[in-house]
Amino acid sequence: MPKTVIVVGHKNPDNDSISAAVGYAYLKNRLAERTGDDVRYVPACLGPLPPESAWILAQNGIEAPQRISHVHTRVSDVMTEDPISIKRDASMLEAGRALRKHNIRSLVVEDDEGRFQGLISTRAIAERYITATDELEDGNPESTMAVASSLIESLSQKVHELMFTNAMRLEAEDVLHDVVDDLIASELREAVVLDEAGHAIGIVTRSDVATPPKRSVILVDHNEVRQAVTGIESADVMEVIDHHRIADITTANPIKFINRPIGSTATLVTLEFRESGVDIPKGIASVLLSAIMTDTVILKSPTATQVDREQVDHLAPIVGVDPTEFGLSVFRARGGDADMPVEELVEADSKEFQLDDSTILIAQHETVDLAAVMEREEEIREHMRSLIKNRGYETVVLMATDILAEGSQLLAEGNRKVVNRAFGIECTGEGGTWMPGVLSRKKQVAAKLLG
Repeated sequence: MPKTVIVVGHKNPDNDSISAAVGYAYLKNRLAERTGDDVRYVPACLGPLPPESAWILAQNGIEAPQRISHVHTRVSDVMTEDPISIKRDASMLEAGRALRKHNIRSLVVEDDEGRFQGLISTRAIAERYITATDELEDGNPESTMAVASSLIESLSQKVHELMFTNAMRLEAEDVLHDVVDDLIASELREAVVLDEAGHAIGIVTRSDVATPPKRSVILVDHNEVRQAVTGIESADVMEVIDHHRIADITTANPIKFINRPIGSTATLVTLEFRESGVDIPKGIASVLLSAIMTDTVILKSPTATQVDREQVDHLAPIVGVDPTEFGLSVFRARGGDADMPVEELVEADSKEFQLDDSTILIAQHETVDLAAVMEREEEIREHMRSLIKNRGYETVVLMATDILAEGSQLLAEGNRKVVNRAFGIECTGEGGTWMPGVLSRKKQVAAKLLG
Protein backbone atom coordinates (compact mmCIF):
# COMPACT_ATOMS: atom_id res chain seq x y z
CA MET A 1 0.00 0.00 0.00
CA PRO A 2 1.54 3.36 -0.99
CA LYS A 3 2.24 6.01 1.58
CA THR A 4 -0.35 8.81 1.43
CA VAL A 5 0.63 12.46 1.67
CA ILE A 6 -2.12 15.08 2.01
CA VAL A 7 -1.63 18.34 0.11
CA VAL A 8 -3.88 20.97 1.69
CA GLY A 9 -4.46 24.71 1.90
CA HIS A 10 -5.86 26.89 4.64
CA LYS A 11 -9.24 27.08 6.35
CA ASN A 12 -11.93 28.99 4.45
CA PRO A 13 -10.19 27.99 1.21
CA ASP A 14 -9.98 30.44 -1.66
CA ASN A 15 -9.29 29.60 -5.29
CA ASP A 16 -5.51 29.86 -4.85
CA SER A 17 -5.56 27.46 -1.91
CA ILE A 18 -7.65 24.90 -3.82
CA SER A 19 -5.80 25.25 -7.11
CA ALA A 20 -2.36 25.07 -5.53
CA ALA A 21 -3.30 21.85 -3.73
CA VAL A 22 -4.64 20.28 -6.94
CA GLY A 23 -1.70 21.41 -9.06
CA TYR A 24 1.02 20.52 -6.57
CA ALA A 25 -0.44 17.08 -5.83
CA TYR A 26 -0.48 16.37 -9.57
CA LEU A 27 3.17 17.45 -9.89
CA LYS A 28 4.30 15.39 -6.89
CA ASN A 29 2.56 12.29 -8.24
CA ARG A 30 4.32 12.67 -11.60
CA LEU A 31 7.65 13.09 -9.83
CA ALA A 32 6.95 10.01 -7.69
CA GLU A 33 6.29 8.01 -10.86
CA ARG A 34 9.54 9.27 -12.31
CA THR A 35 11.58 8.15 -9.29
CA GLY A 36 9.60 4.99 -8.57
CA ASP A 37 8.60 6.13 -5.08
CA ASP A 38 5.59 4.32 -3.62
CA VAL A 39 3.85 7.52 -2.53
CA ARG A 40 0.42 8.91 -3.39
CA TYR A 41 -0.22 12.65 -3.05
CA VAL A 42 -3.85 13.54 -2.37
CA PRO A 43 -5.21 17.10 -2.74
CA ALA A 44 -7.52 18.09 0.09
CA CYS A 45 -9.49 21.10 1.32
CA LEU A 46 -10.84 22.30 4.66
CA GLY A 47 -14.17 23.71 3.55
CA PRO A 48 -16.59 24.04 0.67
CA LEU A 49 -15.15 24.88 -2.73
CA PRO A 50 -15.41 28.50 -3.83
CA PRO A 51 -17.83 28.66 -6.80
CA GLU A 52 -15.06 29.62 -9.20
CA SER A 53 -12.96 26.63 -8.06
CA ALA A 54 -15.86 24.24 -8.53
CA TRP A 55 -16.47 25.76 -11.97
CA ILE A 56 -12.88 25.56 -13.22
CA LEU A 57 -12.43 22.00 -11.96
CA ALA A 58 -15.69 20.88 -13.57
CA GLN A 59 -14.79 22.64 -16.82
CA ASN A 60 -11.62 20.58 -17.02
CA GLY A 61 -12.97 17.27 -15.72
CA ILE A 62 -10.72 17.36 -12.65
CA GLU A 63 -11.92 15.71 -9.45
CA ALA A 64 -12.47 18.09 -6.55
CA PRO A 65 -10.05 17.84 -3.62
CA GLN A 66 -11.05 15.52 -0.80
CA ARG A 67 -12.66 17.46 2.03
CA ILE A 68 -11.11 16.67 5.40
CA SER A 69 -11.69 17.92 8.92
CA HIS A 70 -8.42 16.92 10.62
CA VAL A 71 -5.09 15.16 10.20
CA HIS A 72 -5.07 13.24 13.46
CA THR A 73 -3.98 9.63 13.08
CA ARG A 74 -7.04 7.52 12.26
CA VAL A 75 -7.86 3.89 12.82
CA SER A 76 -7.39 3.32 9.08
CA ASP A 77 -3.78 4.50 9.39
CA VAL A 78 -2.82 1.58 11.66
CA MET A 79 -5.25 -1.21 10.80
CA THR A 80 -4.32 -4.36 8.90
CA GLU A 81 -6.56 -4.31 5.86
CA ASP A 82 -8.59 -7.20 4.39
CA PRO A 83 -8.49 -9.54 7.40
CA ILE A 84 -8.69 -13.29 6.79
CA SER A 85 -12.28 -14.47 7.30
CA ILE A 86 -14.23 -17.67 7.68
CA LYS A 87 -17.95 -18.47 7.45
CA ARG A 88 -19.87 -18.89 10.70
CA ASP A 89 -20.92 -22.44 9.76
CA ALA A 90 -17.38 -23.62 9.00
CA SER A 91 -15.86 -26.25 11.30
CA MET A 92 -13.27 -25.63 13.96
CA LEU A 93 -10.95 -27.91 12.02
CA GLU A 94 -11.15 -25.49 9.08
CA ALA A 95 -10.57 -22.56 11.42
CA GLY A 96 -7.51 -24.18 12.96
CA ARG A 97 -6.02 -24.91 9.58
CA ALA A 98 -6.62 -21.32 8.43
CA LEU A 99 -5.03 -19.89 11.58
CA ARG A 100 -1.97 -22.07 11.07
CA LYS A 101 -1.74 -21.42 7.33
CA HIS A 102 -1.78 -17.64 7.71
CA ASN A 103 0.14 -17.61 11.02
CA ILE A 104 -2.39 -15.31 12.70
CA ARG A 105 -4.14 -15.27 16.07
CA SER A 106 -7.70 -14.56 14.94
CA LEU A 107 -10.10 -15.02 12.05
CA VAL A 108 -13.03 -12.77 11.25
CA VAL A 109 -16.29 -14.74 11.32
CA GLU A 110 -18.89 -13.60 8.80
CA ASP A 111 -22.36 -14.65 7.68
CA ASP A 112 -23.34 -15.64 4.16
CA GLU A 113 -23.67 -11.94 3.19
CA GLY A 114 -20.18 -11.18 4.46
CA ARG A 115 -21.33 -9.27 7.55
CA PHE A 116 -19.20 -9.45 10.67
CA GLN A 117 -20.36 -11.92 13.33
CA GLY A 118 -17.42 -12.31 15.68
CA LEU A 119 -13.84 -13.53 16.05
CA ILE A 120 -12.50 -17.06 16.32
CA SER A 121 -9.01 -17.21 17.73
CA THR A 122 -6.31 -19.50 18.96
CA ARG A 123 -7.47 -18.45 22.42
CA ALA A 124 -10.93 -19.96 21.77
CA ILE A 125 -9.33 -23.22 20.68
CA ALA A 126 -7.10 -23.25 23.74
CA GLU A 127 -10.04 -22.58 26.05
CA ARG A 128 -11.97 -25.42 24.42
CA TYR A 129 -9.02 -27.71 25.04
CA ILE A 130 -8.66 -26.63 28.69
CA THR A 131 -12.39 -27.11 29.28
CA ALA A 132 -12.15 -30.67 27.95
CA THR A 133 -9.17 -31.52 30.15
CA ASP A 134 -11.06 -30.40 33.26
CA GLU A 135 -12.82 -33.79 33.08
CA LEU A 136 -9.57 -35.73 32.99
CA GLU A 137 -8.96 -37.98 36.00
CA ASP A 138 -5.39 -39.14 36.58
CA GLY A 139 -5.00 -42.85 35.91
CA ASN A 140 -8.58 -43.28 34.72
CA PRO A 141 -8.54 -44.70 31.16
CA GLU A 142 -12.25 -44.02 30.70
CA SER A 143 -11.88 -40.30 31.49
CA THR A 144 -8.91 -40.12 29.15
CA MET A 145 -10.98 -41.65 26.36
CA ALA A 146 -13.86 -39.29 27.14
CA VAL A 147 -11.59 -36.24 26.93
CA ALA A 148 -10.06 -37.47 23.68
CA SER A 149 -13.50 -38.05 22.25
CA SER A 150 -14.58 -34.56 23.32
CA LEU A 151 -11.60 -32.98 21.62
CA ILE A 152 -12.21 -34.94 18.43
CA GLU A 153 -15.83 -33.82 18.47
CA SER A 154 -14.70 -30.22 18.88
CA LEU A 155 -13.04 -30.38 15.49
CA SER A 156 -16.42 -30.64 13.84
CA GLN A 157 -18.04 -27.95 15.96
CA LYS A 158 -19.30 -24.91 14.09
CA VAL A 159 -17.21 -21.79 14.38
CA HIS A 160 -20.14 -19.69 15.58
CA GLU A 161 -20.46 -21.93 18.65
CA LEU A 162 -17.04 -20.90 19.95
CA MET A 163 -16.49 -17.43 18.46
CA PHE A 164 -16.14 -14.29 20.56
CA THR A 165 -18.97 -11.82 19.87
CA ASN A 166 -17.75 -9.05 22.19
CA ALA A 167 -14.95 -7.76 19.98
CA MET A 168 -14.50 -3.99 20.00
CA ARG A 169 -15.92 -2.49 16.80
CA LEU A 170 -14.41 0.57 15.16
CA GLU A 171 -14.81 2.69 12.05
CA ALA A 172 -11.95 3.52 9.70
CA GLU A 173 -12.25 7.28 10.26
CA ASP A 174 -12.28 7.08 14.06
CA VAL A 175 -9.51 9.19 15.62
CA LEU A 176 -7.03 6.71 17.01
CA HIS A 177 -6.37 8.73 20.16
CA ASP A 178 -10.06 8.47 21.08
CA VAL A 179 -10.13 4.66 21.02
CA VAL A 180 -6.70 3.62 22.29
CA ASP A 181 -7.63 3.40 25.98
CA ASP A 182 -10.70 1.25 25.27
CA LEU A 183 -8.67 -1.04 23.03
CA ILE A 184 -5.96 -1.51 25.65
CA ALA A 185 -8.61 -2.26 28.27
CA SER A 186 -10.62 -4.62 26.09
CA GLU A 187 -10.79 -8.34 26.89
CA LEU A 188 -9.62 -9.34 23.43
CA ARG A 189 -6.36 -8.25 21.87
CA GLU A 190 -7.97 -7.14 18.62
CA ALA A 191 -10.57 -4.64 17.51
CA VAL A 192 -12.47 -5.03 14.25
CA VAL A 193 -12.93 -2.19 11.78
CA LEU A 194 -16.29 -2.28 10.00
CA ASP A 195 -17.66 -0.43 7.00
CA GLU A 196 -21.17 1.00 6.77
CA ALA A 197 -22.55 -2.34 5.59
CA GLY A 198 -21.12 -4.19 8.59
CA HIS A 199 -18.30 -5.88 6.68
CA ALA A 200 -14.93 -6.25 8.39
CA ILE A 201 -12.34 -4.21 6.51
CA GLY A 202 -9.53 -4.23 9.05
CA ILE A 203 -8.08 -5.46 12.32
CA VAL A 204 -6.32 -3.32 14.93
CA THR A 205 -4.19 -4.92 17.64
CA ARG A 206 -2.64 -3.48 20.76
CA SER A 207 0.79 -3.58 19.15
CA ASP A 208 -0.55 -1.49 16.24
CA VAL A 209 -1.28 1.42 18.57
CA ALA A 210 1.95 1.25 20.58
CA THR A 211 3.78 3.64 18.24
CA PRO A 212 1.17 5.03 15.83
CA PRO A 213 2.41 6.77 12.67
CA LYS A 214 1.91 10.45 11.99
CA ARG A 215 -0.04 11.54 8.93
CA SER A 216 2.11 13.24 6.30
CA VAL A 217 1.06 16.69 5.09
CA ILE A 218 2.21 19.32 2.60
CA LEU A 219 0.88 22.80 3.32
CA VAL A 220 0.12 25.21 0.48
CA ASP A 221 -0.89 28.88 0.64
CA HIS A 222 -0.30 29.18 4.40
CA ASN A 223 2.18 28.40 7.15
CA GLU A 224 0.23 29.43 10.24
CA VAL A 225 -1.26 27.06 12.81
CA ARG A 226 -4.36 29.22 13.23
CA GLN A 227 -5.19 28.77 9.54
CA ALA A 228 -4.10 25.13 9.27
CA VAL A 229 -6.03 21.89 9.46
CA THR A 230 -6.96 20.63 12.92
CA GLY A 231 -4.33 18.24 14.25
CA ILE A 232 -1.43 19.83 12.36
CA GLU A 233 0.67 19.84 15.55
CA SER A 234 0.66 16.04 15.60
CA ALA A 235 1.21 15.60 11.86
CA ASP A 236 4.45 15.27 9.90
CA VAL A 237 4.70 18.46 7.82
CA MET A 238 6.88 17.53 4.86
CA GLU A 239 6.81 20.71 2.76
CA VAL A 240 5.41 24.24 2.79
CA ILE A 241 4.67 26.18 -0.42
CA ASP A 242 3.49 29.69 0.40
CA HIS A 243 3.58 33.41 -0.36
CA HIS A 244 2.51 34.86 2.99
CA ARG A 245 4.46 36.02 6.02
CA ILE A 246 6.35 33.30 7.89
CA ALA A 247 4.36 32.37 10.97
CA ASP A 248 4.43 29.54 13.51
CA ILE A 249 4.35 26.15 11.78
CA THR A 250 7.12 24.00 13.27
CA THR A 251 8.61 20.71 12.08
CA ALA A 252 10.69 17.93 13.62
CA ASN A 253 13.08 17.80 10.67
CA PRO A 254 14.41 20.14 7.97
CA ILE A 255 11.90 20.40 5.11
CA LYS A 256 11.43 21.96 1.72
CA PHE A 257 10.04 25.42 2.51
CA ILE A 258 9.32 27.73 -0.42
CA ASN A 259 8.17 31.21 0.50
CA ARG A 260 8.41 34.11 -1.92
CA PRO A 261 6.80 37.58 -1.94
CA ILE A 262 4.69 37.06 -5.04
CA GLY A 263 1.00 37.24 -5.88
CA SER A 264 -0.12 33.63 -5.83
CA THR A 265 0.86 30.21 -4.54
CA ALA A 266 -0.17 28.87 -7.95
CA THR A 267 2.71 30.90 -9.38
CA LEU A 268 5.11 28.95 -7.18
CA VAL A 269 3.53 25.67 -8.24
CA THR A 270 3.92 26.65 -11.90
CA LEU A 271 7.58 27.43 -11.29
CA GLU A 272 8.01 24.01 -9.66
CA PHE A 273 6.55 22.34 -12.76
CA ARG A 274 8.94 24.21 -15.00
CA GLU A 275 12.01 23.63 -12.83
CA SER A 276 11.19 19.91 -12.58
CA GLY A 277 10.74 19.55 -16.32
CA VAL A 278 7.19 18.16 -15.96
CA ASP A 279 4.75 19.15 -18.69
CA ILE A 280 1.64 20.95 -17.45
CA PRO A 281 -1.50 19.42 -18.99
CA LYS A 282 -4.14 21.84 -20.23
CA GLY A 283 -6.56 21.15 -17.37
CA ILE A 284 -3.97 21.73 -14.63
CA ALA A 285 -2.70 24.81 -16.49
CA SER A 286 -6.25 26.17 -16.53
CA VAL A 287 -6.62 25.59 -12.79
CA LEU A 288 -3.29 27.27 -12.00
CA LEU A 289 -3.99 30.20 -14.30
CA SER A 290 -7.38 30.76 -12.67
CA ALA A 291 -5.73 30.97 -9.26
CA ILE A 292 -3.08 33.45 -10.31
CA MET A 293 -5.71 35.67 -11.91
CA THR A 294 -8.05 35.60 -8.90
CA ASP A 295 -5.33 36.01 -6.26
CA THR A 296 -3.74 38.95 -8.07
CA VAL A 297 -7.10 40.42 -9.16
CA ILE A 298 -6.20 39.94 -12.83
CA LEU A 299 -2.64 41.13 -12.15
CA LYS A 300 -3.90 44.49 -10.84
CA SER A 301 -3.12 43.85 -7.19
CA PRO A 302 0.06 45.38 -5.75
CA THR A 303 1.04 41.85 -4.78
CA ALA A 304 1.36 40.92 -8.46
CA THR A 305 4.99 40.66 -9.55
CA GLN A 306 6.87 40.17 -12.77
CA VAL A 307 7.22 36.51 -11.81
CA ASP A 308 3.42 36.17 -11.72
CA ARG A 309 3.11 37.84 -15.11
CA GLU A 310 5.72 35.52 -16.59
CA GLN A 311 3.83 32.45 -15.37
CA VAL A 312 0.58 33.83 -16.78
CA ASP A 313 2.37 34.23 -20.12
CA HIS A 314 3.50 30.62 -19.86
CA LEU A 315 0.13 29.15 -18.88
CA ALA A 316 -2.23 31.12 -21.14
CA PRO A 317 -0.95 29.54 -24.41
CA ILE A 318 -1.29 26.07 -22.89
CA VAL A 319 -4.92 26.80 -22.05
CA GLY A 320 -5.44 28.72 -25.30
CA VAL A 321 -7.01 31.84 -23.78
CA ASP A 322 -6.55 35.58 -23.43
CA PRO A 323 -5.55 35.83 -19.75
CA THR A 324 -7.58 38.94 -18.94
CA GLU A 325 -10.77 37.63 -20.52
CA PHE A 326 -10.14 34.28 -18.87
CA GLY A 327 -9.69 35.95 -15.48
CA LEU A 328 -12.95 37.88 -15.81
CA SER A 329 -14.80 34.67 -16.73
CA VAL A 330 -13.45 33.04 -13.56
CA PHE A 331 -14.67 35.93 -11.42
CA ARG A 332 -18.08 35.81 -13.11
CA ALA A 333 -18.31 32.12 -12.22
CA ARG A 334 -18.78 33.14 -8.61
CA GLY A 335 -22.43 33.82 -9.35
CA GLY A 336 -24.74 36.66 -8.52
CA ASP A 337 -23.88 38.78 -5.48
CA ALA A 338 -27.56 39.51 -4.92
CA ASP A 339 -28.44 35.85 -4.34
CA MET A 340 -25.32 34.61 -2.54
CA PRO A 341 -25.93 33.55 1.10
CA VAL A 342 -24.65 36.30 3.36
CA GLU A 343 -22.44 33.92 5.35
CA GLU A 344 -20.76 32.87 2.11
CA LEU A 345 -20.34 36.45 0.92
CA VAL A 346 -18.67 37.49 4.17
CA GLU A 347 -16.86 34.34 5.29
CA ALA A 348 -15.91 32.39 2.16
CA ASP A 349 -12.59 34.21 1.88
CA SER A 350 -11.79 35.29 5.42
CA LYS A 351 -8.74 34.97 7.63
CA GLU A 352 -8.08 35.51 11.32
CA PHE A 353 -5.17 37.66 12.48
CA GLN A 354 -3.79 38.13 15.98
CA LEU A 355 -3.35 41.73 17.13
CA ASP A 356 -1.86 41.86 20.63
CA ASP A 357 -4.37 39.97 22.78
CA SER A 358 -7.27 40.24 20.37
CA THR A 359 -8.30 38.60 17.11
CA ILE A 360 -9.32 40.42 13.95
CA LEU A 361 -11.18 38.81 11.06
CA ILE A 362 -10.40 40.28 7.63
CA ALA A 363 -12.71 39.10 4.86
CA GLN A 364 -12.58 39.90 1.18
CA HIS A 365 -15.25 39.56 -1.46
CA GLU A 366 -14.16 40.33 -5.00
CA THR A 367 -16.90 41.34 -7.41
CA VAL A 368 -17.68 42.82 -10.80
CA ASP A 369 -20.94 44.25 -9.37
CA LEU A 370 -20.15 46.29 -6.27
CA ALA A 371 -23.57 47.97 -6.31
CA ALA A 372 -25.28 44.59 -5.79
CA VAL A 373 -23.07 43.93 -2.78
CA MET A 374 -23.68 47.31 -1.18
CA GLU A 375 -27.45 46.97 -1.58
CA ARG A 376 -27.10 44.22 1.04
CA GLU A 377 -25.05 46.33 3.46
CA GLU A 378 -27.47 46.12 6.38
CA GLU A 379 -27.65 42.32 6.09
CA ILE A 380 -23.86 42.08 5.74
CA ARG A 381 -23.22 44.24 8.80
CA GLU A 382 -25.69 42.24 10.88
CA HIS A 383 -23.77 39.08 10.00
CA MET A 384 -20.45 40.74 10.83
CA ARG A 385 -21.82 41.72 14.25
CA SER A 386 -22.98 38.16 14.84
CA LEU A 387 -19.43 36.93 14.15
CA ILE A 388 -18.11 39.32 16.79
CA LYS A 389 -20.69 38.15 19.30
CA ASN A 390 -20.36 34.40 18.62
CA ARG A 391 -16.61 34.09 17.99
CA GLY A 392 -15.17 36.86 20.12
CA TYR A 393 -13.49 38.95 17.43
CA GLU A 394 -12.55 42.48 18.38
CA THR A 395 -13.06 43.71 14.83
CA VAL A 396 -14.45 42.29 11.61
CA VAL A 397 -13.41 43.96 8.37
CA LEU A 398 -14.89 43.26 4.95
CA MET A 399 -13.15 44.36 1.76
CA ALA A 400 -15.76 44.48 -1.00
CA THR A 401 -13.29 44.67 -3.87
CA ASP A 402 -14.44 46.05 -7.22
CA ILE A 403 -12.26 44.36 -9.81
CA LEU A 404 -13.17 46.74 -12.62
CA ALA A 405 -12.90 49.97 -10.60
CA GLU A 406 -9.70 48.70 -8.92
CA GLY A 407 -10.53 49.52 -5.33
CA SER A 408 -12.36 48.28 -2.26
CA GLN A 409 -15.32 49.44 -0.22
CA LEU A 410 -14.17 48.90 3.37
CA LEU A 411 -16.77 47.92 5.97
CA ALA A 412 -15.92 47.40 9.62
CA GLU A 413 -17.79 46.32 12.74
CA GLY A 414 -16.57 46.11 16.30
CA ASN A 415 -13.61 48.29 17.27
CA ARG A 416 -13.49 50.60 14.24
CA LYS A 417 -10.82 52.77 15.86
CA VAL A 418 -8.24 50.11 14.95
CA VAL A 419 -9.18 50.42 11.27
CA ASN A 420 -9.53 54.22 11.27
CA ARG A 421 -6.15 54.67 12.92
CA ALA A 422 -4.40 52.28 10.54
CA PHE A 423 -5.76 53.95 7.40
CA GLY A 424 -6.08 57.54 8.59
CA ILE A 425 -9.82 57.62 7.93
CA GLU A 426 -12.72 58.75 10.07
CA CYS A 427 -15.35 56.05 9.71
CA THR A 428 -16.06 52.69 8.12
CA GLY A 429 -19.65 52.67 9.36
CA GLU A 430 -22.76 52.99 7.23
CA GLY A 431 -21.87 53.22 3.55
CA GLY A 432 -18.34 52.03 4.23
CA THR A 433 -15.22 53.80 3.01
CA TRP A 434 -14.04 53.67 -0.60
CA MET A 435 -10.35 52.83 -0.77
CA PRO A 436 -9.08 53.40 -4.31
CA GLY A 437 -6.29 51.06 -5.40
CA VAL A 438 -6.74 48.79 -2.37
CA LEU A 439 -6.95 45.28 -3.77
CA SER A 440 -4.73 43.15 -1.53
CA ARG A 441 -5.81 41.96 1.90
CA LYS A 442 -2.31 40.76 2.70
CA LYS A 443 -0.26 43.72 1.56
CA GLN A 444 -2.62 46.68 1.87
CA VAL A 445 -4.98 45.82 4.74
CA ALA A 446 -3.56 43.14 7.05
CA ALA A 447 -0.09 44.67 6.94
CA LYS A 448 -1.43 48.08 8.03
CA LEU A 449 -3.68 46.68 10.76
CA LEU A 450 -0.94 44.45 12.20
CA GLY A 451 1.95 46.83 11.69
